[in-house]
Amino acid sequence: MSTAQIRQRLHELIDTAEDKKLKAIYTLLEDDEPDGYSLSATQKKELDRRVENLQKGISKTYTWEETTAMAEQALADRKNSK
Repeated sequence: MSTAQIRQRLHELIDTAEDKKLKAIYTLLEDDEPDGYSLSATQKKELDRRVENLQKGISKTYTWEETTAMAEQALADRKNSK
């Protein structure tokens, strides 16, 4: 399906969509930050620092499986220490 065809079909769907779906589509396509949410300059700077460290290979990333395993281990350790 070409981009023009996609645009046409989206217009057709939007014209007949229920309010709930329209709001969801609007939220998805909105360019601005969500209402009431923005990052402070300090938060943006911290995120930029973290991205830079990832790109340089300084920071380590974890898969979802590794993350859940670490969380489960931490919970087990905490339970066993009581």
